[in-house]
Amino acid sequence: MLAREGVTLVYGGGGAGLMGAVCDAVLDAGGEAIGVIPAFLSDREMAHRGVQTLEVVEDMHTRKARMIALADAIIALPGGLGTFEELFEAMTWRQLGLHTLPVGVIDPEGYYSDVFSVLESTVDAGFAELEVLNQLKRFESADDLIGQWQAGTWT
Repeated sequence: MLAREGVTLVYGGGGAGLMGAVCDAVLDAGGEAIGVIPAFLSDREMAHRGVQTLEVVEDMHTRKARMIALADAIIALPGGLGTFEELFEAMTWRQLGLHTLPVGVIDPEGYYSDVFSVLESTVDAGFAELEVLNQLKRFESADDLIGQWQAGTWT
């Protein structure tokens, strides 16, 4: 879908797991992918060698900052601790005004339901403003995300 829509994938640079599968799908469909991976993970995550651009950076902080600099939006798929950490850091950076990119999750089968519950509890407890919760957009599918992006209803 990204390739069909002319969207360049900016991602963590890995060639394995869901990260690698998404990149492979983009490349197989004739799309473009930019991978950003820290040197110490280049071998561990088996850096994807088929991407048009693979940037090897010094550390995780530089990786995240570089991906945000290259991106037009931040979208998380279901994932593990690294995905959660990167998602929350992207939200924090937006709250602090370090970027203005839209932040969203593709949430098949309610994978991110508990994350939204935690954010709601954080707002209810007074530790965050409602805008923090509202800045994270939930999409049922990639089609839903692309449709809202094209319609200009997600920014």
